[in-house]
Amino acid sequence: MGIAAGTGSGSPMLLAALVLVGALGLVMAAAWLMVRQRRAELDRREERLMAELHRLHSQEDELAARTAETERLRTELGELAAERRRSLERTAGLTADQARAELVRAEQSAARREAAVSVREIERQAKADGEQRAREIIASSIQRLASEQTADTVVTSFPLPNEEMKGRIIGKEGRNIRAFEAVTGVNLIVDDTPGLVQLSCFDPVRREAARLTLEALVADGRIHPLRIEEAHGRSSEEVERLCVRAGEDALLAIGAATGESAPELVRTLGTLRYRSSYGQNVLGHLVESAHIAGMMAAELGVDPELVKRAALLHDIGKALSHRVPGGHAAIGAEFARRHGESDEVVHAIEAHHGEVEPRTLEAVLTQAADACSGGRPGARRESVEAYVRRLERLEEIARSHDGVSKVFAMQAGREVRVMVQPDVVDDVRAQVIAREVAKQVREELTYPGQIRITVVRESRATEFAR
Repeated sequence: MGIAAGTGSGSPMLLAALVLVGALGLVMAAAWLMVRQRRAELDRREERLMAELHRLHSQEDELAARTAETERLRTELGELAAERRRSLERTAGLTADQARAELVRAEQSAARREAAVSVREIERQAKADGEQRAREIIASSIQRLASEQTADTVVTSFPLPNEEMKGRIIGKEGRNIRAFEAVTGVNLIVDDTPGLVQLSCFDPVRREAARLTLEALVADGRIHPLRIEEAHGRSSEEVERLCVRAGEDALLAIGAATGESAPELVRTLGTLRYRSSYGQNVLGHLVESAHIAGMMAAELGVDPELVKRAALLHDIGKALSHRVPGGHAAIGAEFARRHGESDEVVHAIEAHHGEVEPRTLEAVLTQAADACSGGRPGARRESVEAYVRRLERLEEIARSHDGVSKVFAMQAGREVRVMVQPDVVDDVRAQVIAREVAKQVREELTYPGQIRITVVRESRATEFAR
């Protein structure tokens, strides 16, 4: 009974002991397997290291062999160089130092020759560049002088009483300045210059009318499109009166009676007060030519009055040449014939450039007086005449298209403003006109930079409240 009871109570402890022994066995087995795997891995790593060490030993042996071969080749090369030098010395009869000195002398001589050639080339190039630079400086100086003279010819400065007036002239969103340019055909330049604006136009008569218009507008203070049109109308009439007065003064200057000349001839002669030829004022040139012709006629015993009249009118065609095709001599002769001038005067006008053979003494004296007045030092500059002709040709090209009402060459010929009739030309046709004018200008004219062609199509509606 006692034994049975003790056995029954000891069975769990025995089972636990058995389980613990089994677990320890498993742990020891796992540890043993791990040790075997670790040992196998270490063996493999040792084999790799031994193989790498063997390879390094092989490379070291190969490098030592190559180093020895390099030293042997270097020694052989040194011996060959020494032998070659000895051979050269024996052949040339010179030592190495002597040969080096001879080589240096030869190189120095060659360097001196090359330096001399280079110096001559540099001097030649410098001389050519100097001449080219001198020509550029002279041309630039002449161009600047011509530009100043051209600016004086085509630009009029107009003083303003205050800076506020610039804003009135420009108007809301530029309305007034656009209307002014459209009505007068003159470019109005408003820049940062204090108290000053500029009027730019190659036609001096048109520019003078614009100046008087702007003067009236500034004096009145009310500036808007309708006032601009009214002021320009009055200014144009004033310029007409000034032209008539200038023509009468020119006739009086040579001692001719103004009542004997046709009014249209007097007015046309007066317009030359605002024109220049080769930089010389045409009306002043005519009066000067008349005085010279009169003095020569008096010396020769010829009637000076007839000769002076022929000389005074010989360039009157220049007032019409921009509207009538042909040379100004033929145009002036026909104009004088229509207004009752004598055959002697008409012949002197048409023959003063040799286009017609001079048959009278008056014609010959007119030629001589023209040459004396135009040929004196400082009288003329050809650049202005060519410039004005180019601008006149620009306007002629644009005016030749159908539907064009007004054409103005502006901004010293850099822009052509073309005003078209809105009831004849639509928007598409306006684009076509601009393109055709630009194409014709490119084909016919030579000009610096670029020229902008602006076609303006404007419709107006006017009613009166009564």
